Amino acid sequence: MSAAKLNVKTSAKPNSRIAVEVEVPANRCKNSYDEALSKLSRSISIPGFRKGKVPKTVVIQQLGVKRIQASALESLLQKVWTETLDQEGIEPLCEPELEDGFETILENFNPEKTLILKLETDITPIPTLKKSSGLTAEVENLIFDPKKVDELIEQSRAQLATKVPVSDRAAQKGDIALVSFKGSFSDDGSEIEGGSADSIEIELEQGRMIPGFIEGVIGMNINDEKTLKCEFPKDYHQEEAKGRKAEFNVSLEDLKIKELPELNDEFAKQASDKENMSDLRADLEKRLKEDNDRKQAKTRQDSLLDVLVKELEVDLPKSLIDQEVRTIVEQTAQNFAQQGIDVKSMFTPELVKSLMESSKGEAEKKLRQKFALQALAKSEKIEVSDKEINSKLEQVEADIKLSNEKNIDAERLKEAITDDLLQEKLFAWLEENNTVVEKTPEKARDQIKEKSSKKKTTKTNKEKKSSKTPKS
Repeated sequence: MSAAKLNVKTSAKPNSRIAVEVEVPANRCKNSYDEALSKLSRSISIPGFRKGKVPKTVVIQQLGVKRIQASALESLLQKVWTETLDQEGIEPLCEPELEDGFETILENFNPEKTLILKLETDITPIPTLKKSSGLTAEVENLIFDPKKVDELIEQSRAQLATKVPVSDRAAQKGDIALVSFKGSFSDDGSEIEGGSADSIEIELEQGRMIPGFIEGVIGMNINDEKTLKCEFPKDYHQEEAKGRKAEFNVSLEDLKIKELPELNDEFAKQASDKENMSDLRADLEKRLKEDNDRKQAKTRQDSLLDVLVKELEVDLPKSLIDQEVRTIVEQTAQNFAQQGIDVKSMFTPELVKSLMESSKGEAEKKLRQKFALQALAKSEKIEVSDKEINSKLEQVEADIKLSNEKNIDAERLKEAITDDLLQEKLFAWLEENNTVVEKTPEKARDQIKEKSSKKKTTKTNKEKKSSKTPKS
């Protein structure tokens, strides 16, 4: 026989919270107390009694009424809350909070009387848009810079450079130094964690080590030993090292310079699958332009999303913000781990707390963007058909087979494809129904003005020359 319907009152609270008041009949409170007593009497072990055969009066004497009531109340709360959610169709985002607190309710709990429970929980917000079309977004026009081709080529040259030993001079900026060092803090002489190394190569470029280290090695000769006085930055990732002065005993064991390869067809073959420098430059320019176009498209989307978010009306619940913050911090940790950084030693409780605090703004921004797109999809009835999903899924699965990737979660893959296709449709709708004004970047405007100024100066000089009266 199912339990009688509960008497429930609900009321909306700020930040997408809901207050729930439940009236629990006295007979249910009594039943819960009796069940708790029976369960404890079956499980308790008392000398002189067989397990499961302890009289209830003895159980009450041994454990006390409040202990039994606490067990009864815990079970009752769980059952009543589950029933309330089902009865009222509430989908909570987090565990409920008791308005009066468990201890206060327990103190006033009487299994013979009706119990009034007051709880609060977060629920998924319902986002709405004041407006979604006729909006104007401004975006900075990304201008392709041909110099980037030369920069990529120089990077390849550096990677393919030959290391040539140097022994007849002191270390200079840009050299590769083979050093051993041991570091300690200046204030107490304690050893720096991770502050020692044997025979490691360091490129003598600014920013490679903490301030004072590279500058100190420059000028040393091979086999020289030196004590370098340095200072850790105030924002250094290791908490105990932040802003502290340190000393490093350094020995320079070897010195090399990078000998860059010549820019010829041989270099093109070595650096790429191209046969000559002309083809290599053309290929790099094509790729950079495509990348520039992708960035421009992403910038347009971001600008459109920004103006759409301004039209959004939504109350963000704290539990959603906290969840998004945790996701951001976890992703940050994963990124560091992929770079080979020891996350366990780096992510101290203080750093995690600081990161969680500083990530709240980003978390709220991401959630508002997500809800703005959700509201747009709902209001404009923008959907992705099964046919579109399956077609894209076939393409992706074919690519996966070619790459020999394994352990792909089919459901998550389908979900990701659906999200991507829906986003494409949403941004296509935003482009169609709104205006994007492209602005020339300030730096580019200055360059155009400079070129225009130079042309005018040249023209004026020519005019001055032509206006001179020739000598007779």
